[in-house]
Amino acid sequence: MNVRYRVTLTQYEREELGALLSGGKHSARKLKRAQILLAADAGIADEEIADTVGVGGSTVYRTKKRFVGGNLERALSEDPRPGAERKLSVKEEALLVATACSTPPAGCARWTLDLLAGEMVKLTDHDELSRETVRRRLLDNDLKPWRRKMWCIPQVDAEYVARMEDVLDLYAEEPDPQRPVVCFDETPTQLIGEVRQPIAPEPGQIERYDYEYQRNGTANLFVFLDANRPWRKVKVTERRTAQDFAVCMRELAEIHYPEAERIRVVLDNLFTHTPAALYETFPAEEARRVLRRIEFARQLAQHGRDRNQRADQPVPRPPHRKLLTPDRRGRRLGEAAQSRPRLCQLAVHNRKSPRQNGPRLSEAHKPKASPTSQILCAEELVGRFHGSNHMLAKSD
Repeated sequence: MNVRYRVTLTQYEREELGALLSGGKHSARKLKRAQILLAADAGIADEEIADTVGVGGSTVYRTKKRFVGGNLERALSEDPRPGAERKLSVKEEALLVATACSTPPAGCARWTLDLLAGEMVKLTDHDELSRETVRRRLLDNDLKPWRRKMWCIPQVDAEYVARMEDVLDLYAEEPDPQRPVVCFDETPTQLIGEVRQPIAPEPGQIERYDYEYQRNGTANLFVFLDANRPWRKVKVTERRTAQDFAVCMRELAEIHYPEAERIRVVLDNLFTHTPAALYETFPAEEARRVLRRIEFARQLAQHGRDRNQRADQPVPRPPHRKLLTPDRRGRRLGEAAQSRPRLCQLAVHNRKSPRQNGPRLSEAHKPKASPTSQILCAEELVGRFHGSNHMLAKSD
C-alpha cells in the first residue's frame, strides 16, 4: 500500500493543511484526513499513522489513494452518498402532513413522532415506519406536531382525501406548454407608513426606524403561480370583487398565456371564483371567449385549500396566504396612493416587527396625493415572499 500510494505534498499544500489544523471550525473527519496526509508526507508507516491518529488502516489507505488519484480537496472531502430511496411517496407525504395538522387521538395532547408513524401504518400499505422517517418528512415541510404553520382540515375525511388526490394527480402530469397549470389566490394587506423619517444605514450601523407608524388603508394582492415553471405574478387591487377576479382571468388568458390552448386554474372556493363573474363583468361574447381557454380544473376543499406552493419540491402545491404573510410583516408604505392605479414597482424591505405588516413604497415611486381613494398604486409587487432560498423568480 505504502509503495503504491506515496504521498508527496507541495509546500503550498503543507501550509494549507497546517492552517486547517491550526484554527477554524471543521469536521473531525476532515481534520483526521489532514493529519494522515501530513504524516504520510513525512514518511511515517501506515500502521503508525493509524495508531497515532486513531483510525483504521483502511481509512489511511483510502485517504492516500484519493490524494494520489485526485487532489488535496478530494482527499479531504467525501464522495456524495446516494442513500436509500424515500420510503414515503409524494401522496403519502401529503397525507402525513394532513394527519399531523389534524386533531390528535383521544387522550393525547398532541401528535408525537411515534403516534404519527403508527397512524401512517394504518392509513398506508407500509408494514412499519420509523420515527426518523416521520421526523425528516415533517422537517422538509417545516412542520412540527406541536406547532401550527399550515392551515389544514382538522381531520382527514373522504372529501378532503378525494380532492387532495385530485389536485396531486394534476400536478403529477407531464408539463404541457399548451395546457399550463396555474395556481391562483388572493390576500389582503395593510398599508403602513412612516411617521418619522428613518435614519439611513452607514458602515457599521444598520438602518434605524421609529416604532410609531400610521395606517394608510388596505389593498388586495392577487397571486398567479405557474406550477411547472419559475413564474409568478402579483396584481394589486383595491378590492377582491367578482369584477376584479374576472379581470384577472382575462389577463391570464390574453396577456400571460396568449399561446396556450387551455389554462387549467387551481383555486379555492371563494364565492367570487365562478364563471358567472366573467358574465357579470364583460359582454357575453367576451366572457365566453375567455372561458373557452380557461378551465377551473380543480377546486380544493373549503377548509383544506391553504396548501403552500414551493418550487423546490417535485410536486408543487397550491398557493395560500403563507406565500405572502410571513415576510410581509415589518414593511411600511410611505404614503398611500390617493389616485387611480398606475404602472410602478415597489421596493420591498423585510421587517421583523409583527405590528408593521405593510409594504413600503420608496420615495421614487410614491404617487401624488388625491382625496378620491386610498389604494396602493401598483401593477406589480415584486420581491421575495419566502425569505430563504427561495423561492421563485418573477419572469418578465
